[in-house]
Amino acid sequence: MPEAELEKGTSLWRDALRRLAKNRLALFGLAVLCCVSALCLATPLIAPYEYDAQDLDLGASRPDADHWFGTDYHGRDLLTRVLYGGRMSLMVGLAATSVSLLVGVLYGATAGFAGGRLDSLMMRILDIMYALPFTIFVIILMVFFGRNLILLFMAIGAVEWLTMARIVRGQVISLKEKEFIEACVAMGLPRRQILLRHIIPNALGPIIVYTTLTIPNVMLLEAFLSFLGLGVQPPMSSWGLLIKDGADQMEEHPWLLIFPSIALSLTLFCLNFLGDGLRDALDPRVSKD
Repeated sequence: MPEAELEKGTSLWRDALRRLAKNRLALFGLAVLCCVSALCLATPLIAPYEYDAQDLDLGASRPDADHWFGTDYHGRDLLTRVLYGGRMSLMVGLAATSVSLLVGVLYGATAGFAGGRLDSLMMRILDIMYALPFTIFVIILMVFFGRNLILLFMAIGAVEWLTMARIVRGQVISLKEKEFIEACVAMGLPRRQILLRHIIPNALGPIIVYTTLTIPNVMLLEAFLSFLGLGVQPPMSSWGLLIKDGADQMEEHPWLLIFPSIALSLTLFCLNFLGDGLRDALDPRVSKD
């Protein structure tokens, strides 16, 4: 058969990028997320006012040419506060997801690779933690240890790693039976090196997908805590805190609820679109087009 007729081999990651590029909804979500992230990062440069600048004489006013999203009851520009709130919500989402990712991957990989009694013990601990009311657990942590951002990151991350651990464990159990892992064992490589350099990198597909789906969950939990007054504290803002403030006055000043709700909802939708697209793109069972 002539070489021109031979099909050129491609890697899993190249196939995944090709399939992702054909998913318009995922690309739309990625583009919007990039725009939102860029706006939030550039907030100090583009924000028309300081996030805590007040004009009590102005009070809560409707959107106009000077204040595109209107102002809140303290006379603070709502567009500025939505941008700064986006920075805070995205930072909480990324930081808490990173904690969840680190703990969940290491825990699940260790349990799956060790097997036997250690695996059973670690999974029973996981089952017990699943039975706990995690939202109440986070609230107790926030009330008992005080309200600060570091604790917020740790508390949310501490309750979001369980599913990640189960996913990683399943992948590791499947991978450790593969021939290339058996070859590593036969060569006498240390178990730690096999786990960190050969097994975990080959489980990155499901890990990446679930990470993109964890960020919306974390942001929703932060918004819920802020809605209860246990998250980000004034004068700082997050989308959850802005939604709480807007909900208190939605009858008289509906724009205080509408704009932060749109920002949060749009971001969560786009994260879910991207996560669904990555799930389909990284699925090795999907046949080539």
